[in-house]
Amino acid sequence: MDFILDFYLWIKVVHIVSVVAWMAALFYLPRLFVYHVEFPENGKMLEIMEEKLSKIILKPAMYIVILSGGLLLLIPGTITHPWVHAKLTCVFLLIMFNSFLDVVRIQLKQGSCNKSSKFFRVINEIPTILLIFIVILVIIKPF
Repeated sequence: MDFILDFYLWIKVVHIVSVVAWMAALFYLPRLFVYHVEFPENGKMLEIMEEKLSKIILKPAMYIVILSGGLLLLIPGTITHPWVHAKLTCVFLLIMFNSFLDVVRIQLKQGSCNKSSKFFRVINEIPTILLIFIVILVIIKPF
């Protein structure tokens, strides 16, 4: 526990930076899917971009968010706040969205995805909505 308290601000910095990286990747990957569906002639190039984005930025950032957020949850009293539970629910939904994007990425690579570019444009808003809720919960702490 002393480690967490001694390095609290550094853990918070790592958490915030990794959240920004994760969110940027969550915003960009569905946009790549739009291009993948609309311009199948560029499929190979887009597959490479999607895979690198996923493996180099998206997944590592998500894991660092989970690890650093988990450390922050160990601070006494943190987990007792209802807003934290709501935030964790939103984070869980982002993790599920992340997993869904990974499945779609593989389907696009295999040529078995039947989703439209409009579908990807719509779901591209999901992380934005969840991010808005998370920021409100963390800053306002409405309950």
